[in-house]
Amino acid sequence: MKCTFIIYRFDPAVDKESRYQEYTVEAEPTDKILDCLNKIRWEQDPTLAYRYSCAHGICGSDALVINSRVELACQKLVRDFKTGNNFVIEPLPFFNVIKDLVVDLKPFFDKHRSVRPYLISDQKPPEKERLQDSQDQEFFEPALRCILCASCTSSCPITRTNPGYVGPAALLRAFRYIFDSRDTATDDRLEKIDSQDGVWGCKTMWWCTDVCPKGIPITKCLGQIKRVLKKNKAAK
Repeated sequence: MKCTFIIYRFDPAVDKESRYQEYTVEAEPTDKILDCLNKIRWEQDPTLAYRYSCAHGICGSDALVINSRVELACQKLVRDFKTGNNFVIEPLPFFNVIKDLVVDLKPFFDKHRSVRPYLISDQKPPEKERLQDSQDQEFFEPALRCILCASCTSSCPITRTNPGYVGPAALLRAFRYIFDSRDTATDDRLEKIDSQDGVWGCKTMWWCTDVCPKGIPITKCLGQIKRVLKKNKAAK
């Protein structure tokens, strides 16, 4: 069937303002939105810019706004949308546009790095490996599914109103290590996110959970961090 794609276009090298350009694509209901974008670039307009890599929902690089909702272009099929064969494709909100559908994710990764997304231990390294308790592993297992696609952060209304807010993706990574029994920096991690720019910036709106392509209960995970902070303050 014929599908109409209305795509956001902006090239700062030549454009003063953004615009929308319309394309018609022959597509099957089972085609991915990414497949359709590839057809446009390969067959109609090689100047169209967007990101993708694995095309299988693992790398997270092709997160876009598709018909007003943040989605991974490689995970959504033409038949998944109630709009039939009409699609409006836009870049992730909040981030500056580099060109067309490509946005500058440096601020996102800077905030991700700010929570020190790696294991910290002041204990002597064991001969073989640091063992993880199976119950602890099960508790933070959902957070391990995060692919850093930035869907949650770009959808979060707090991110749009408070530029200093570290965002749900970074806080989710902090959650992963705060509840890891092998990590010895728990108190320091909690202290660094105990603020309105940290975990208290989250107002429990569930938007991050709603758009997560991996089904991670992000809001609940952040709630667990808040619970620990309140428990620690009550103990003092």
